[in-house]
Amino acid sequence: MLTTSISDFRKDIKSYFDKVTSNIETLIINRGKDNGVVIMSLAEYNSLMTTNHELSSKINEERLDSAISKLRSGNSSSKSLLEE
Repeated sequence: MLTTSISDFRKDIKSYFDKVTSNIETLIINRGKDNGVVIMSLAEYNSLMTTNHELSSKINEERLDSAISKLRSGNSSSKSLLEE
């Protein structure tokens, strides 16, 4: 996680954006006491939104937990996908 002030961010926006996108970093721009902005890559944002959606219903959360438990205990199976 990177942190900077708004004035330092303004001086070198491109460099900060490059770091965020190429290194999967999160940038926090401090704007005073308990006030700030978070910048992250679109890929990271989409990943967070997908995770949030998957865990938004209790049923989905239980299914995912069950699948993880099966994988960890070795009680899983694999299937081949059909080729088109």
